[in-house]
Formats: sequence, C-alpha cells, structure tokens
Amino acid sequence: MLSTASIKSPIGSLLWIADSDLVLAAGFSNLAELTRKLSSEDQEREIKNSKATGKIADLINAYFDGELDALNAIEVRQPGSHFSQAAWKAMRKIKSGKVISYADLAQRSGSPAAVRAAGTACGRNAVAPIIPCHRIVKSGGALGNYGYGVSKKEWLLKHEGAL
Repeated sequence: MLSTASIKSPIGSLLWIADSDLVLAAGFSNLAELTRKLSSEDQEREIKNSKATGKIADLINAYFDGELDALNAIEVRQPGSHFSQAAWKAMRKIKSGKVISYADLAQRSGSPAAVRAAGTACGRNAVAPIIPCHRIVKSGGALGNYGYGVSKKEWLLKHEGAL
C-alpha cells in the first residue's frame, strides 16, 4: 500500500506519494495528477491518506525552514527513459543555490546534443522539487518553464539563493 501526505509551504501545499520512505511522486498539485505520474504498476496499488509525519515530512519541512540540502536525503523512484533517468540523476547533483542550463543538463546526462530531451526530462519529472528541475534555466539565464508555474520556480531559486 502506498501513502500520500502533504505539507503547507510558503508557495502552496506540497503533496507526495510514497512507498514507505521512498517517494514515487511529489509536487504542488493534486492526488489525481500525481497518481498519473506513477508507474503503471504503482497506479494499481491502493493509496491511503496519512499524516505528514516521519522522515519525508521532516526533510521537506527542514528544506522550507532553510536547510537547503535536506531534500538530498529523500530517496525517490520514478518511471522514465534511460536518458530521463540520467538527467534526473544529474539534477540531484546540482547544489542548492546553483543553476545550470538545459544544454549543461544534456551534457551532464551523457548526450550533449539532447537539449530538447533535457527539457522534456524536466517537464516529466514526477518528483519535484525533490529532484530539482527548478534549477535548470535557459542558456541566456531566463528562468524557462516550470510545471507548477514560473512564480514557484522563482520562489524556490530565491529561497536557495540562486536569484
């Protein structure tokens, strides 16, 4: 059985779906939207509402309270192509307070020419902001898109000291 919980953050409720301490989906959205991002196997499992307690809630609260590296301790799993998995792994290595371009992300993911695929990996990230796709910006420094709105991306980057 999977569990879902949420916490209130300065930019709205952050909801997640987890299998024990393993986060399978997270974001500033609703349960139906997050459930669609799960693997087909996980979509078949029962999801039970739970209180936002335990390791995951503690780490997310710590992040919003200023411990900017707290999210790094959360284990995640999500479905995706080999390239997307490489891109998400590369995103997790970006230190808080730093940003890289989509081109840099493509390079770090092993396919320097795959800039569009890097953008697609950001868009398909089911575990935001734990996998920090908000730290990816356009080559000229413009923020670019964010699945939960550019204002949330801007807030996260300001919170981390990147802006």
